[in-house]
Amino acid sequence: MAALEISDIRKSFGGLDVIQGVSFSVAPGERRLLLGPNGAGKTTLFNLIAGDLRASSGQILLQGRNVSTLPSFRRAALGIGRTFQILTLFGRETVIGNVIMALLGRSRDRWNPLRPVASDKALRERALGILADVRLDALADRPVQETSYGEKRRLEIAMALAQAPQILLLDEPLAGLSREERATVSTLLDGLPRSLTIVMIEHDMDVALAFAEKIALLHHGKLVVDGTRDEVIADPRTREAYLAQ
Repeated sequence: MAALEISDIRKSFGGLDVIQGVSFSVAPGERRLLLGPNGAGKTTLFNLIAGDLRASSGQILLQGRNVSTLPSFRRAALGIGRTFQILTLFGRETVIGNVIMALLGRSRDRWNPLRPVASDKALRERALGILADVRLDALADRPVQETSYGEKRRLEIAMALAQAPQILLLDEPLAGLSREERATVSTLLDGLPRSLTIVMIEHDMDVALAFAEKIALLHHGKLVVDGTRDEVIADPRTREAYLAQ
């Protein structure tokens, strides 16, 4: 059974067809790259998968379950986690405070206003463990506003991981990073467990192609090529899609 299956997904805004009949599947544990020039519809497709947008037609299956009509919070509860092209953090909180809030997002304790979150040692230890996975544990008590852009990128990944996803959608996790920061994040991604299925949008081709096992190439909202890394790179339609920008 596929971890994620997209079947004839379409999305229109008024008379503009942004996603046009896209279909592909992602196997459990697969590292999948969504490739395409600017405006191809990659982030829109992520929004459709995560439930931030509702598809005009078609189906999205998560572990065989049709989640097409479920809101984003229900899909998150079923195992879809994501990061965003534009950082979405709690800027006035500490680094560990952001991760604790992400942990509470999947916990019934979030409805308990009397729980002393600040003094919950077990919750803090869980958050510290996740921060250690992204090499931010030493900055746990630092305000987010005092961290670098690269550290914020890693924190957003930590917050997504805190929700124990089965499928992680990464929207340009290397965007705006220095060479050293890209190397750090790439190492982080390589170390994620194979039990986690990852779909990534990325324009750093060296990193993205080294990461990807299979690639779906979008152009003008259509799936142009779908296959292994070598198959997509060798396909002349890949070059045509980028030259047509």
